[in-house]
Amino acid sequence: MEDYKDQFITILAGYEREMKWFLSTNPGLPSRFPIQIHFPDYDAQALFQIAKQAAASRQYRLSTDAELKLRRHIKHALTEGAGSEPFSNARWVRNMIERAVRQHAVRLFDVQSPQRDDLLTLQAVDFV
Repeated sequence: MEDYKDQFITILAGYEREMKWFLSTNPGLPSRFPIQIHFPDYDAQALFQIAKQAAASRQYRLSTDAELKLRRHIKHALTEGAGSEPFSNARWVRNMIERAVRQHAVRLFDVQSPQRDDLLTLQAVDFV
């Protein structure tokens, strides 16, 4: 790598604690990665906006009750952790939207002649 140091770039990304551990596993690693950038976690409002954007990108909207339930889930995840899953911040929120979309599809499977609004709106019950 020394011969190509001006032509080669490596980017490592991960959670702060795990990256510190990784860099400590070999005394030569910290000097090989002298630039380290820490990105702070998103706050509850930013995570909620990410969730709304993820839903909108799939052409869904959230009912008022769904928004309230989602905000409670986010607040709980930030204060208590995300349960059995490691809390991965924005990825956790996107996964939550994907689960809600699947739950929504299952819920509407037996609905006779659903209206357009039914098809496009995630309800609180979809956020399990």
